[in-house]
Amino acid sequence: MDSTPVPFRDLTLRAFVARLASAEPVPGGGSASAVAASLAAGLVTMVASLSEGRPRYAMYMEVHARTKAAGTELAERLLRIADEDAASYADFAAALKLPKETEAEQAARGEAIRAAARVAAEVPMRCVEACLEVAENAELLAARCNVNASSDLDVAALLAEAAARGAAANVLVNLPSVADEAYASEARSRVNALLARIAALAATTHQVVATGVLREPVAR
Repeated sequence: MDSTPVPFRDLTLRAFVARLASAEPVPGGGSASAVAASLAAGLVTMVASLSEGRPRYAMYMEVHARTKAAGTELAERLLRIADEDAASYADFAAALKLPKETEAEQAARGEAIRAAARVAAEVPMRCVEACLEVAENAELLAARCNVNASSDLDVAALLAEAAARGAAANVLVNLPSVADEAYASEARSRVNALLARIAALAATTHQVVATGVLREPVAR
């Protein structure tokens, strides 16, 4: 019998939530963050789709095409990250359970933990980076889209920022186990910079959506 886990993307929404609610350690917050960001990307695609081809918004057609394609790709990428996050945590948990009776076993276990922790930090870092792309596309599309769907970009920005903070927490929690302060310091700086940029983009999105006024087309 095939024991390969069913990808989260292939589960029903109810089944995924049930997995989250179970006593199993995965999926957890990292996967949930990636799925939330995927929903944000889907909203970006939806707003672009509702805007393209409408004469009133013809001056933004390049933005619509760009954000629609980006949102579609990001939604798919983030769903993959959700599975990768669960797998990386499972590998880290397995490393913690390695034998440690002898010095050789302790050394091997320590090396396995450090390697697994690095991967467990790198996967949610990719999620934070993808959240930035979602936020960039939401901001680009805001007030250059069908005004009847503007509130959906507000939701996309909110989800992207929340997902980024959730993924960032998973980066930070794994850094001590990497046991490499130079790596950890660089990762913390990277996370903080990404979160600041995402927050600024989300704030701009909320601001321009609230005005209800269309913006100028993007300069070529």
